[in-house]
Amino acid sequence: MKYSKYHALGNDYLVIAPEDLKIELTAKNIERICHRNFGIGSDGILFGPLPSQDSDFALRIFNPDGSEAEKSGNGLRIFSCYLWDRKLVREEFSINTLGGKVKARVYNDGKSVFC
Repeated sequence: MKYSKYHALGNDYLVIAPEDLKIELTAKNIERICHRNFGIGSDGILFGPLPSQDSDFALRIFNPDGSEAEKSGNGLRIFSCYLWDRKLVREEFSINTLGGKVKARVYNDGKSVFC
């Protein structure tokens, strides 16, 4: 499984693209991956980019206990930086989450993000 690990304002998340996932994202597997001693260690998993009908991208956000979150401010900032780093976005774009559509804007050549 390939992943990227990003940090934002005290949180760290793993970003996993669908094509890089080699296991099923069950609650048990998410707990193992996010465990700080026996896994990679993170505050959660950002699974995407996924296709969306009403946004540029969709994103699923998983907490370290395996539950799915509606939104995460730091998670959205991290995911936006991930998209920028991979040259998948320009300055403005939208992300669909379980909690609704979010507009994102990247500033300063990817150094700052507003969601």
